Amino acid sequence: MNTLDKVLYTAHVHTTGGGRDGGVSKSDDGHLEVTHTPPGKGNGTNPEQLFAAGYSACFIGAMKAVAAKQGIKLPEDLSIDAEVDLGPVGQAYGVAARLTIHLPGMEREAAQKLIDTAHMVCPYSNATRGNIPVTLTLA
Repeated sequence: MNTLDKVLYTAHVHTTGGGRDGGVSKSDDGHLEVTHTPPGKGNGTNPEQLFAAGYSACFIGAMKAVAAKQGIKLPEDLSIDAEVDLGPVGQAYGVAARLTIHLPGMEREAAQKLIDTAHMVCPYSNATRGNIPVTLTLA
């Protein structure tokens, strides 16, 4: 069941084989093709790296959207260092995410308010809220 008011975009990715251990993921438009390998093994990537990349890119997009609505000029060299942990949770596995947000030159209080507001509108933040630990830190 889709609970979105309106679908703006749908990503289509097909993953084969060994999943996170030798599987390959390809997007239908040909822009993404990655081989998966366990952390620290082989030349591929892993789901945690992809999640970190997606979350940080999405969060920057959320900050830009909030800044545009509020008339805030963002620093051109803004960046996010994203970390996603994988570990056991009881008999299963879970993840935790940490974003360190760099907004050089912005006044600290304004930057923190921007981050807090972006966290409320970011699709990744909304998907993870209440499901996994997420820590946002203003660098």
